[in-house]
Amino acid sequence: MSSRVLSSSVIGVEAFARDPEGVLKRAENGTVAVFANNAPAFYAITPERLEQLLELESRLARPGSDVVLDNQFFDEPVSAPVAVPMGKFPMYADWQPDADFQRMAALWGIALTQPATPEELASFTAYWQAEGKVFHHVQWQQKLARSLQIGRASNGGQPKRDLNTLSEPDNQIPHGFRG
Repeated sequence: MSSRVLSSSVIGVEAFARDPEGVLKRAENGTVAVFANNAPAFYAITPERLEQLLELESRLARPGSDVVLDNQFFDEPVSAPVAVPMGKFPMYADWQPDADFQRMAALWGIALTQPATPEELASFTAYWQAEGKVFHHVQWQQKLARSLQIGRASNGGQPKRDLNTLSEPDNQIPHGFRG
C-alpha cells in the first residue's frame, strides 16, 4: 500500500523518540514525518510552524475577493463586511448582498443605477426560499443582479414605483396661467 509523504524531512519512530527536539530543530520547514513499519505514523511540527499554519487557516476562513476596484468611481461608503455562510447554502430570509454589490454587478456586465430596494430583495429571497436551491454567496449575488436587471428593464433601469405611496400635489401656478 502506497502513501503520500507530506514532508521532505523523514525519520524513524525510534530515532525520533531518542531526540525529538534535535530532530525538529534540523527539520526542513519545521515539519517531520515520523515513520513506523515503513509508513508515516504521524507528523511532528515546531511551535513556529504550527503558528504559521494556524495563521494561514484563519486567513483562508475569511471570505475575500481578489478583485480590487478604484474607489474614485463610486460614491457609496465602504462598510464592514457582512458575514456569509461558507460554501453552498439555501436562500434564507435575512440574506443580504455585499456592500460593494453594485460594483461587483458592474464587473459581471450588469449596470445597476441604484441598489436593490427592500421590496426587490424581499421578493428575490421569498422566491428562492421556496425553490430550495443551494448556491454560493457570489452566485446568489449574480442571480440578484440578473433579477434586478430584468425586473428594471421595463422601467428604464429604475426600481418599480411603489403603488401604495401618495403623490404630493404641486402648489405652484405655472407662469402665464390665467384662471
